[in-house]
Amino acid sequence: MQISSHQARSMIAAGEARAKAIGVPVNIAVLDAAAQLKAFSRMDGALLGSIDIAVGKAKTAALFQMATEAVGEFCKPGGGSPGLEQTNGGLIVFGGGLPISAPDGTFLGAVGVSGGAVSQDMEVARAALSGFEPT
Repeated sequence: MQISSHQARSMIAAGEARAKAIGVPVNIAVLDAAAQLKAFSRMDGALLGSIDIAVGKAKTAALFQMATEAVGEFCKPGGGSPGLEQTNGGLIVFGGGLPISAPDGTFLGAVGVSGGAVSQDMEVARAALSGFEPT
């Protein structure tokens, strides 16, 4: 099973709706299971520097099939994998990236959001994930 273009666009629409509701323009990236870009949106007024961060959050969530903040726990001093954030061309290990799974648990990809505070990015990412429509 693969994430479809329609599913990716639905997730972006759900994320954008939440971002508009909280008044924060963001960048939203949806990657497939191979950590390759499936869909992307930069809302009007979203920070240009956050484009790469949104894609990086999605990539990190895809490569490790877990939320970016969970990956960050491994990187903290005393964590199990110090320096992990330096691998794979650089990881983004703070909130805003979430894995996407099918109802049967099959990993499909990831969504990454950047443009607001970390808590806002996480809120928009959760909203985007809620916009995933299983087939």
